[in-house]
Amino acid sequence: MDRESLVKNFKDKKILILGLGREGRDSFLFFRKLFPEKTIGLADRLEKSSLPRETKKIISRGKKIDLHCGRDYLKSLAQYDVVVKSPGIPVHLPPIEIAAKKGKITSQTAIFLKYCPGVVVGVTGTKGKSTTAALIYAILKRAGKRARLLGNIGVPVLTDLLVANNGDNFVLELSSHQLYYADRSPHIAVLLNLYPEHLDYYRDFSEYARAKANIMRFQTKKDFLVYNAADRRVSAIAKKSKAKTINFNNYPLDVSEKIGLIGAFNQRNAKAAASVGRILKIGQKTISEAIASFKPLEHRLELVATVNGARFYDDALSTIQESAVAAIDAFGREVETLIAGGFDRGQPHGRLAKKILDSDIRTLILFPTTGSRIWRELASAAKKSGRAARRREIKHHFAGNMEEAVRMAVANTGKGRVCLMSCAASSFSIFKDYREKGSRFRECLERYARRRPKK
Repeated sequence: MDRESLVKNFKDKKILILGLGREGRDSFLFFRKLFPEKTIGLADRLEKSSLPRETKKIISRGKKIDLHCGRDYLKSLAQYDVVVKSPGIPVHLPPIEIAAKKGKITSQTAIFLKYCPGVVVGVTGTKGKSTTAALIYAILKRAGKRARLLGNIGVPVLTDLLVANNGDNFVLELSSHQLYYADRSPHIAVLLNLYPEHLDYYRDFSEYARAKANIMRFQTKKDFLVYNAADRRVSAIAKKSKAKTINFNNYPLDVSEKIGLIGAFNQRNAKAAASVGRILKIGQKTISEAIASFKPLEHRLELVATVNGARFYDDALSTIQESAVAAIDAFGREVETLIAGGFDRGQPHGRLAKKILDSDIRTLILFPTTGSRIWRELASAAKKSGRAARRREIKHHFAGNMEEAVRMAVANTGKGRVCLMSCAASSFSIFKDYREKGSRFRECLERYARRRPKK
């Protein structure tokens, strides 16, 4: 790390950490190590008593902290020169917009990309980020390279920046929120796909796409953009790239066909990862071995139980209709029961409705609040296509909790068939997040399962 430049740029600045979850805590610890004697501001919408336990520990141990908590926490922004904003805090709150216009707002991602001395591989896209980033990391490790897997996959980046060296490789899974304030791009950028999502966070889809495009916007001709030419939105972004562009769909299929992941979309993820491996001059044999031995990540088309000969798959990370459609396609005619629905962010479900009509799905189990909308869109799609009889063949149940959903799924999924939980909506209606939803799915199935597959 170019510690001298970093210290020089921040030593005379009043610093505020905005948002005190996992990433905010990491930001505070990073700046505390750089500036042991500097007073650092911490701000969060939660009252001090409601902050996460880990955050309370840091505050109780710390000195030289100015704490701003509760309803008026954003008023503190005017007091600071630099605001390191956590991704979960909306960008369009008026005090944040004002601070951004004054050049005060930055992020962990922006700081890391500016000061990291190693090779940075950044991965983004609406879906497939985690699996692709993990595949790239597996290829690097298989090749014996020094590598770290960081970012949206669950490991904040700044603590690693303190010990980063020129010979290190960093694989970053990057969300649109993390890229929003980026003014640097990774040496190797991977752009997988773009679908409407997070429309409750951004003004419109165009703004969401612009945030994603930051992964390549600041690249030069010395850099690389690995992209999906089959996605028209991604292709439009790639045409503006100054970097060397590589369409990962052209990677030889026979290299990545021996993959322990289900679905054509995971073949694409593997091709993207393999393309990065080739850029980094890793041999084809090593790439193939790493891909072949890769295991699915949790909550991403993960087989969690077999009950009475029926297989139950957890795809809890499915938050848009495109990912649910891809999951159904991965199993073809095997899917008999689909668990769907969740928090309503105003996203469409017409493609999912059509896919259900075209499939052999016999039972829908629907969570609030989008579950009822999915059922209405299914009725509309059936009427338009003259397939009312097919819709009448599909049983539907509304479930208020996971126990109820699993009970109905076990009762309605026959031997040799698949129950797929791929909700096409975020989890927040009745679950904390996708991890809690997936864990509850597994836990509820345990009481029914005769055996539980080894992970």
